[in-house]
Amino acid sequence: LTVGRGGNLSKFRLHTKEAIMQKLRVESFTISIDGFGAGRNQSLENPLGVGAEDLHKWFLPTKTFQQKVLGKSDGTTGVDNEIAEKGFKNIGAWILGRNMFSPYRGLPNLNWRGWWGNNPPYHVPVYVLTNHARNPIKMEGGTTFHFVTEGIHAALERAFDSANGKDVRVGGGASVIRQYLNAKLIDEMHLAVSPILLGSGENLFLNIDLLSLGYKCTEHIHTDNATHLIIRKET
Repeated sequence: LTVGRGGNLSKFRLHTKEAIMQKLRVESFTISIDGFGAGRNQSLENPLGVGAEDLHKWFLPTKTFQQKVLGKSDGTTGVDNEIAEKGFKNIGAWILGRNMFSPYRGLPNLNWRGWWGNNPPYHVPVYVLTNHARNPIKMEGGTTFHFVTEGIHAALERAFDSANGKDVRVGGGASVIRQYLNAKLIDEMHLAVSPILLGSGENLFLNIDLLSLGYKCTEHIHTDNATHLIIRKET
């Protein structure tokens, strides 16, 4: 039995003696002080945009990134790593924008299979929002990319259904997160604010009024390379 909650698509999935509430989460999404999650002129050669490689200095050295993304055994521990590690826990599916999957615009390049090689770090179903239909791509390690042309609600329905009672993580980019925020569908959001200015690019807060949408900053943690903010939707 599935019961709608709070006017959105978050769900209670009822099992024998317990209810599991699925959440839609944003984790480890890094922005500059002036709110940009990517720089200008993103491309195959510069996927993060001009200047944005410095956004992720808090994340790249961590044990979580080194192990889950690069397949290495080392990496830093501490607060940054603990927060990054938490972002992978209890995740049963992901949602990505088209730009997070591919640098190509318009009709898809059918030879392109993502940025991450044959074994992407997701290991669960991934739903890519796009305007162009494409057959699913099954990768090593349990990741399958599904391409959704029907919009954010359809992607979320499919993600929740395939997550086996676990949460769904929105990986970005900024435009996709804004769409889910405006629809009041995100339950919890971890933002890492990097101490740099970008000046232009993809601004997460463009035309967004988090207060009027019912969101509140409930935690903030400062480390050497970032300020971590936890923003939750008030019930």
